[in-house]
Order: sequence, then structure tokens, then C-alpha cells
Amino acid sequence: MRVFTSLDELAAAVGETIGPGPWQRIEQSRVDLFADATDDHQWIHVDPARAASGPFGGTIAHGYLTLSLLPALAGQLYRVEGIAMGVNYGLNRVRFPAPLRVGTAVRATATIADVSPVSGGVQLVVTVAVETDGGGKPVCVAETISRLYPRTDR
Repeated sequence: MRVFTSLDELAAAVGETIGPGPWQRIEQSRVDLFADATDDHQWIHVDPARAASGPFGGTIAHGYLTLSLLPALAGQLYRVEGIAMGVNYGLNRVRFPAPLRVGTAVRATATIADVSPVSGGVQLVVTVAVETDGGGKPVCVAETISRLYPRTDR
């Protein structure tokens, strides 16, 4: 876990790559819950019998499920101290170069791409790559944007 003790220290780390983090296995139960939450019950995600003879040889996680794991995966890589609030500001770019087969494990690597001032805090841009324990292409590469606001009660 990389701990930044200040926003200045974070800004000095532009270009730094952190990780990879710990592995997290993606099970069918998680994919099924995501399908229920999003009303996306496409058979490649939720029907193991049918998906076994499909293009991926089994069920795969939704791309948006993989994307939704980024805060937790990145949270295992780094932390910025002295922050009162951090908010997701969006994404610049997202790609899913390879399918995430159910039953495999994922982990992330993050590169601090930019830290720039905004009113009351900083905007942090991080490029996150999610890989599987099966190797090959990453299953997700995303450029995330967050806004971090320091505590003012010090």
C-alpha cells in the first residue's frame, strides 16, 4: 500500500506506477447479483450451461462489473492522507481488451497520470489496468478522474 501523506506528495508522484495489488476471485454469484442489479441477464453472463458452448467457453463478467471494481482494487494500492472527501468525477477512457472469465482472479496496477488544482482541492487522473491470473491482455484499462478535497480542521 502506497501512502501519500499530502496532496503535494501525491502531485510529486505523477508518472509513478503502483502495484500490482492482491488477487480477488470473481465468482458466478457476484456476476448474478450484478445482473440482477442492472437488469442485464445476457446468457454469456448468467447461463453457465449455455455459455460453456459459447464464444468464451464459459460465463464472463459484465464489462461494467469489472469497471465497478476499480475503486476497491485501486483502494488496495494507494491512499492519500488528510482527505476530507474524494469523489468520482468520471472517466476519460475505458476499454475491455479481453473477457473476464468467471472463476478467475483479478488484480490492478495504477499509474498516477496527473494531479492538478481545482477549486478547494485537486483533480487526480489515474490509469488503472486490471489483469487476470490467466495472463494475456488486461480485462480492463481505464483512466479514472477523482476530485480530492483536504480536511480543513487541522
